[in-house]
Amino acid sequence: MAEKLSRVWGLAAGALVLGCIVGCSRFGGNASLTKETSLQLAGSSSMEKLTDALAEAFMEQYPEVTVTVQFTGSSAGIEAVAQGSADIGTASRELSESEKARGVTGYVVALDGIAICVDPRNPVTEVTKQQLADIYTGKLRNWSELGGDDIPIVLIGREAGSGTREAFENLMGIRGQCTYANELDSTGAVVARIASTPGAIGYVSFDVTGVHSNVSVIALDGIEPTAANVENGEYPLCRPFLMVTQGQLSEQSNLVQLWLHFVYSEEGQNMVEKAGFVKIVGAKQK
Repeated sequence: MAEKLSRVWGLAAGALVLGCIVGCSRFGGNASLTKETSLQLAGSSSMEKLTDALAEAFMEQYPEVTVTVQFTGSSAGIEAVAQGSADIGTASRELSESEKARGVTGYVVALDGIAICVDPRNPVTEVTKQQLADIYTGKLRNWSELGGDDIPIVLIGREAGSGTREAFENLMGIRGQCTYANELDSTGAVVARIASTPGAIGYVSFDVTGVHSNVSVIALDGIEPTAANVENGEYPLCRPFLMVTQGQLSEQSNLVQLWLHFVYSEEGQNMVEKAGFVKIVGAKQK
């Protein structure tokens, strides 16, 4: 399933990104912006490192523009775009049918894997996808049932409205069935809670695992959550990172089109890779 999805994103997307780049090319180079000098983004905290890096580089290239970013969660970012209080939303999950019905359009700008982390004292190094589903639905409650110590499993998750939570539960087929001990509002809070709580398990964007040695990352069905395994479709928890607009790209302001052109440029996609995600050769409208 993941392999098929990865191929779809990689192959079916080429035409759209080509159209985007061609359509936006008139804004490239050192083009000046005569009116729009402020760009407002809001959304996914999982995309914070990437969005901040893109914003900084964009403002260096276009010093007359100010890019402001708020990390309010995927659902809140999409809602802000739908209501017109943000120019672009960032979302770490697929758009829902109800969001699409409101005229919201999403563009895949990167791929991410969701890593499963446990507290560093836990000897368990891998679980199967079925075991993980049983953990989060309360069927497995003690680590001894998985070859670990005799200690209760403590379920850590994100808050309702989080793109990471929605992507995790949807990919696992357990939406609305999880029995969380803690629901936290940021990736950093999840990592900190796992690190400090014996028996804890949680899910985070895998890019943060490289900078947090105070948690242990476990394999899923024997597959490690790496960029290579997301790109080749082997890792089972893979999701898109979207940038979202109200309406089609052609309906957006010159500045919004310029931003998307920059994100899909070689420079922008190299920043995706540098941030620890899988870059997109083409973009797929969602």
